[in-house]
Amino acid sequence: MASKWRQFFDVSTIRRDVDEIKELATTYVNQESVDPLKAAGRYAAWGCAGSLFIGMGAMLALVGLLRVLQDETAVFHGTWSWVPYIIIALIGILIIALIAWRIVSGPAKRRLPAPEKKAS
Repeated sequence: MASKWRQFFDVSTIRRDVDEIKELATTYVNQESVDPLKAAGRYAAWGCAGSLFIGMGAMLALVGLLRVLQDETAVFHGTWSWVPYIIIALIGILIIALIAWRIVSGPAKRRLPAPEKKAS
């Protein structure tokens, strides 16, 4: 009778089951929390890098446009030399406003075809 109950209290079987549960829990935590966090971090890092490069490119484009307005046009010389700065500032503000508007408006909604009306 004692040998019959011994199989239920075998230490190696319990240890193996505990190790299996521990491995399963570790795998589950990695799969459901750590891996998505790594993916989100990677997504955020690429987004920040892209934003930085786009911002630097826009700044260089605005400075280039300022230099074109100052050097290539004969209108903005003398007492009108401040006008290109105002023009560039307004263009920069317009770009920032467009970007802010797109951020606040959220993702575009998918347009589904209208349901067909049933004939009565």
